[in-house]
Order: sequence, then C-alpha cells, then structure tokens
Amino acid sequence: MAEPSFEKALDNLEKIVEELEEGALTLEETIKKFEQGVKLSRLCEKKLSAARKKVSILTRDESGELKETPLEADDAPERNEQGLPADDDTDTESLFDE
Repeated sequence: MAEPSFEKALDNLEKIVEELEEGALTLEETIKKFEQGVKLSRLCEKKLSAARKKVSILTRDESGELKETPLEADDAPERNEQGLPADDDTDTESLFDE
C-alpha cells in the first residue's frame, strides 16, 4: 500500500485528534487511535523534513548580506527559522518511540 500524501496524512491525524478529544472511545479504541496518530505524525515529519531539504536556505555572506544558497547535500545540517543550524537537543522523536 502506498504512503498517503502529506495532506491526507495530516487530515487523518486531525480527525484522530478530534476523536480523542471527544473522549467517547473505549480504552482499547483510544490506544489504537493514539498509535495511528503517532505513525501519522512521524510520516508527516518525515515528509516535511524531505521537503525542507529541497528548499533553498538563506544565509549571510562575509559582509552580512543575505544570499540564497541551494541546499544540495542530503547530509547538510537542518536549519531553524533564523537559518542557523538546529540544535540536536530539540529532537522530540524519542517521545513517541514504540
């Protein structure tokens, strides 16, 4: 079975969150929905990460001017909103380990 698109996965995740927030599910149903939600969340993060790698990043040159630099290497460090390398301490994936 093919992976759903980012949009479909996010839509499904939002529906699961709504169901969980309603509180009408049994414990077993809640656990199953939570597991599905975690998988969808990971899939969305994977797709977002892949998209980030395809997008050009803005960096400052030696004179402080902004210049556009295409992100070519798959192993280049991820960047935060300011274009600086992201800290390794911000990884939350371990919170959802199965």
